[in-house]
Amino acid sequence: MDLEPSRALRCLVTGATGYIGGRLVPELLAQGHAVRCLVREPGRLRDQPWRAEVETATGDVTRPETLPAAFQDIDVAYYLVHSLGTGPSFETTDREAARAFGAAAAAAGLRRIVYLGGLVPRNVPPTGLSPHLRSRAEVGRILRDSGVPTTELRAAVIIGSGSASFEMLRHLTDRLPAMVTPRWVSTRIQPIAVRDVLHYLVAAARLPAALNRSFDIGGPDVLTYEEMMQRYARIAGLRRRVIVPVPVLTPRLSSHWVGLVTPVPNSIARPLVESLRHEVVCGEHDLARWVPDPPAGLTGFDRAVALALRRIKDAEVATRWSSASLPGAPSDPLPTDPDWAGGSLYQDVKERRVTAAPDAVWQVIEGIGGENGWYSFPLAWALRGWLDRLVGGVGLRRGRRDPARLRVGDSLDFWRVEEIEPGRLLRLRAEMRLPGLAWLELSVEPDGPGSCYRQRALFHPHGLAGHAYWWAVAPFHTVVFGGMARNITERAHPADRG
Repeated sequence: MDLEPSRALRCLVTGATGYIGGRLVPELLAQGHAVRCLVREPGRLRDQPWRAEVETATGDVTRPETLPAAFQDIDVAYYLVHSLGTGPSFETTDREAARAFGAAAAAAGLRRIVYLGGLVPRNVPPTGLSPHLRSRAEVGRILRDSGVPTTELRAAVIIGSGSASFEMLRHLTDRLPAMVTPRWVSTRIQPIAVRDVLHYLVAAARLPAALNRSFDIGGPDVLTYEEMMQRYARIAGLRRRVIVPVPVLTPRLSSHWVGLVTPVPNSIARPLVESLRHEVVCGEHDLARWVPDPPAGLTGFDRAVALALRRIKDAEVATRWSSASLPGAPSDPLPTDPDWAGGSLYQDVKERRVTAAPDAVWQVIEGIGGENGWYSFPLAWALRGWLDRLVGGVGLRRGRRDPARLRVGDSLDFWRVEEIEPGRLLRLRAEMRLPGLAWLELSVEPDGPGSCYRQRALFHPHGLAGHAYWWAVAPFHTVVFGGMARNITERAHPADRG
């Protein structure tokens, strides 16, 4: 059987506000397909850069009466929703939603359903599976029995910034240099990069009509959870973690521990942890008969982690979160990702509206540092410089190249100019000794007859010491950064004082 002829398809995507769905939509659009998104609240798509390129249908897979209109004139439907995190009855909710979705797809005469499920261990009966994996497998079975040819792609841990499984791995490793762990850290897992998952999802739309089955998908590496944590630590520049497995920590107990240590909600962490008692390794790679692996090959674990950490690369952390362009890679964070996704990023944001013209504010911004100082609490800045020199850093001794003008690459006391948009934006990257990465971003925009000054201090902590550092200095932010915002705007226009 060959793939269906290459032509533009009309695709319905559920879960477009979620992790996979939000990344799948631009991939489908890039292939020339027309996309309709089924969402309960269309307003949640407003921050997506592709919002104007898709149709939206208001509906809910748990409310069958809302589905028929969404399926009109659709060729392929992507089922990317589940009720994980909604409570102990999520299996019942998932079962009823899958039945309603399958029935609506059959009534509309769809060519195919594509479903992303969980990798199920071989030779384990449904009664022996964790509730999470049992529900994923049951949903796939219901969709395949709907009368619509269904492709079920089964994946284990998906490596990408924003994936719940990956965020759990990230935060455990980042925050705990030493840990007592349950036995499941020895479980073998075959993770897969999110970019490879998307490659298979897009291609699955054109599988032959006669195919109605599940396919295992995974990356090239099979690792224990402990090995994944140690390799993550190495790639993230952390010291090797001390991991001591003990038999007394049951999945139930350890899920509470995970919920305490990481920002992943306990309602999500618990079923994921319970699933880690199963070895999840691909038992076949039959999909390769119809869909070749990505041109560059499947992405290894180390490369997938590096891509997932792009959020903190070269100060892109300060721009990509609000960027209006399409993501640079499927692993990049999206504005609609949950708050706990993408690793910790602490921010201190100040805004002031002033009567001064933007040019006047910009002149003050560009003059910051060196002999002009930092416009607030000079003793605090001097003390921070002395402390930095004590630990081998550059301190405040470098000053600035020019008293009035800055350019990209200039050193500026213990900062470096990383980005400058004359008249609008100055972004500085800290070169002081810190347990993490830090930026200071100063910007001005026209605001009626005056302007709006915005200031952001950002910090990405490195390990537990980084989190401790941020909270230790947080009490001083009101004085230091608040004073900076006030004094910059007052110097631009003294009449704005007070």
